[in-house]
Amino acid sequence: MNKKTQRLIKKYPNRRLYDTHASTYVTLADIKALVLECENFSVIDAKSNDDITRTILLQIILEEESGGVPMFTESVLAQIIRLYGNVMQSFMGSFLEKNVQIFAEAQEKFQDSSKNFIDNGFAPNDKMSDFFTSNPQYFQSFFGDYMEKSREYFTNVEKQMRTNSDIFFKGMSDTKQQKKNHDS
Repeated sequence: MNKKTQRLIKKYPNRRLYDTHASTYVTLADIKALVLECENFSVIDAKSNDDITRTILLQIILEEESGGVPMFTESVLAQIIRLYGNVMQSFMGSFLEKNVQIFAEAQEKFQDSSKNFIDNGFAPNDKMSDFFTSNPQYFQSFFGDYMEKSREYFTNVEKQMRTNSDIFFKGMSDTKQQKKNHDS
């Protein structure tokens, strides 16, 4: 997000959203546009002053999932629900966040490569299949970079979890030994 002044949107009890920056009422579609434009904003409940930005973002995702082609399958949604309350909940949140960031970076690189390809003679009315068939390096680079960075991140998290487990269990073992020595 941009480091500009944070835009404030208030949600009133009548369910209307008011953009204090633009001095106008807005819709979820307008807030989605702010997200797409990488605007820095927060949504607060006008009555309680609670930050409800996450709730509004989840509403936008729900609308997106309900119309058109959904991003998440029922199986993925069920798996996400199963993670709540699980020991891995906090890990999974940061893992998904990092993977989305890595994917976005790979996508940006792919778009830059695609732009170069178009600038060098690929006409927009050409078949996209021709684009990928004649230049597989762009597609391979996109997924290769993403998969490699994702694998590296997961490997680092796995190492950290193993180290934390070793420390935890060693501490338990040391405590047990101290108690045993004390009781003797």
